Amino acid sequence: MQYIELNNQNPDDRRIKEIAEEIRDGAIIVFPTDTIYAIGCSLLNRKGIEAICKIFGKKPEKANLSIICHDLKNISDYTIQFNAVTFKMLKHNLPGPFTFILKANNEVPKLFLNKKKTIGIRVPDNNIARSIVEALGHPLVSSSLKKLEGDEQQFITEPGEIYDAFKNHADIIISGGAGGLEPSTIVDCTGDVPEITRQGAGELIG
Repeated sequence: MQYIELNNQNPDDRRIKEIAEEIRDGAIIVFPTDTIYAIGCSLLNRKGIEAICKIFGKKPEKANLSIICHDLKNISDYTIQFNAVTFKMLKHNLPGPFTFILKANNEVPKLFLNKKKTIGIRVPDNNIARSIVEALGHPLVSSSLKKLEGDEQQFITEPGEIYDAFKNHADIIISGGAGGLEPSTIVDCTGDVPEITRQGAGELIG
């Protein structure tokens, strides 16, 4: 298990490329976002997705996983076409502390090992997370980092505590400083009108 410290303002490009290569080879990583820390793996890593679900005692078909994208460019690879109003809202609020729920295309159930017809999209305002995804060349599948016992809404924010809790579950733990205490704001865009289903760190524009 590797413990790597990176500066979010200017993450080391060489280390980012090395991390991306290990993710391609199947590594599970813990990494900072613009809200709380997350655990994730390559979108193409089926065994990794199953392992992440198992850590939190969830079955893949019932787990609420999101994908971390570098920008909006490739979102259409995983979603059904959405209207101009939704695109404008995404553009105004991303990168940022939001999870947008969109209608998934037919490829998503194969990747996520479930039959869900929706997908959560994140483009965090965090240089470490976005640089990794950019170097990887495709999204990460991720889940918020929660305490493994007790209240599942208790998030772990300190890198030292994260290391102690997840050193046996992840191949790489990236420290980017203390994480936040508030999760992302969830916006459901699958209906006629976008609906905030969880108010978190993000204040929606548009």
